[in-house]
Amino acid sequence: MNKPLLAALAALVISGAGAAPAVAATPDTEAAPAIQAVDFAGTVALSNCSGSVVRMPDSADDDPALVLSNGHCLESGFPAAGEVVVDQASTRSFGLLNSAGTRVATLRANKIAYATMTDTDVAVYQLTRTYAQIRGSYGIEALTLNDTRPAAGSAISVVSGYWKRIYNCSIDGFAHRLKEGDWTWKDSVRYTSACDTIGGTSGSPVVDQSTGRVVAVNNTGNEDGGRCTVNNPCEVDAAGNVTVRQGINYAQQTYQLAACFGIDNKLDLYASGCALPKP
Repeated sequence: MNKPLLAALAALVISGAGAAPAVAATPDTEAAPAIQAVDFAGTVALSNCSGSVVRMPDSADDDPALVLSNGHCLESGFPAAGEVVVDQASTRSFGLLNSAGTRVATLRANKIAYATMTDTDVAVYQLTRTYAQIRGSYGIEALTLNDTRPAAGSAISVVSGYWKRIYNCSIDGFAHRLKEGDWTWKDSVRYTSACDTIGGTSGSPVVDQSTGRVVAVNNTGNEDGGRCTVNNPCEVDAAGNVTVRQGINYAQQTYQLAACFGIDNKLDLYASGCALPKP
């Protein structure tokens, strides 16, 4: 997992992650899709991870706002394999960033709407404020989740509110299964090598540069070349063949969330099209 540990701090020194944020790449040819300006507006810093204020495609301005991060970033620790957390009280705080990466407010949750590390690695917190209240107070819009599966080759930005750093790369492909320790995730996004994310980037939104929408949530990478161990996930194909890609990082797709949150941003795991794991 990309959590901030002592090793992450060492990596920060080596990689220069404290330097100025990377800028979205300029397309090399006129045929390339238009690049949206990707910045920090709407991202948040957690105590141990990154995240973002997000809305579903059909969310209303007066709905309670949601924060997206990883299941392994929960204040209570890693959920066990097979565990699903639903509607659990929380008063967790989040540092809201503006486009320049400056913290402009502290937002607070009233519950964990949904969290798991089974099939995916996701946490969705419900806040005490609505989207309209956040916009009215700070002029910051929530990021919108895309409701369709991203495509290989898409240009993406991984935006870390914890480190205030933006990584730019492309979706290299998808792992049928990604196994790390006791946990297994389905249809994970694999980055090209330019997204060399480190501890603390867990929970960062993965933004499609052509649409500005969130298509995944950053969660892990193979640090040491280990095989299917914690901090060293491996890919497992449909035939059971295992591939280890040292130095390559991954995210979990988020389009599945849109079918599971309805009117007033209420979670309904039995809604039509909702395939998230259930308690």
